[in-house]
Amino acid sequence: MFLRPKKTDGQIPGQEPPSPTKDPIEPEGIRVTRISWIKGILFLLVLIYFSLALFSGPFLAFLGRYLVVAHEPQVSDLIVCLAGKNVERGIAAAEAYQKGLAPKILACREQSPDGLNHLKEKGFHYPEKIDLLKDLFKEYGIPESALLVPGKTVENTFEEAEAVRQVVRELGFQSLILITSPTHSRRAWMTFKKVLEEERVRILVVPTPYSRYDPATWWNSKRYLKEVFFEYEKLLYYALHLLRSNSKS
Repeated sequence: MFLRPKKTDGQIPGQEPPSPTKDPIEPEGIRVTRISWIKGILFLLVLIYFSLALFSGPFLAFLGRYLVVAHEPQVSDLIVCLAGKNVERGIAAAEAYQKGLAPKILACREQSPDGLNHLKEKGFHYPEKIDLLKDLFKEYGIPESALLVPGKTVENTFEEAEAVRQVVRELGFQSLILITSPTHSRRAWMTFKKVLEEERVRILVVPTPYSRYDPATWWNSKRYLKEVFFEYEKLLYYALHLLRSNSKS
């Protein structure tokens, strides 16, 4: 009795079965899941794009406004013209003096540039920033007797506040007007409040109106884009420094 070979569907008797394909068969569920995931990412990117387009302007304007602290000027004992950007700050300090807001102006001497001593040894005259500021005040008719310049040079706002504190203690001033740039005003106010905390001095911050900084459009200017970025960096550093000072006291 002969046994007939079993037939498989679509297979000719005596022929070897076809070899399976080398390409793996991807389950349909995995393919659908991957397509859905890609669609979700694309939707999220589109959502982020339109969110930035709608809300970036107001958010950036908020960041620009936050840096600015401006108080209503009042008659005080001393006008402090903070170092740096002498023109825009010097003009505002001179005009505040002319309005009778204070009888004295204090300006700190900044650290001398490298090589200045070599020029002095040779007998050359190279004006420092404080010299240029004095010339500006002179042009506004401010007498030299109205200008206070501490002997110690300063490198940052903390050192300026410490120099002012020393003058306040020596001369008994009880109220100050800080003249500075708009982007620097919050950090200056925060620093002076902390350094002069025990002196109980009234501190008013009056940003110079001669700065071209606009809180509503600052990100359109390469100059102020860089300035705001670094100001927030410094503000964070100063805030951490103040927190460490509070923890030690």
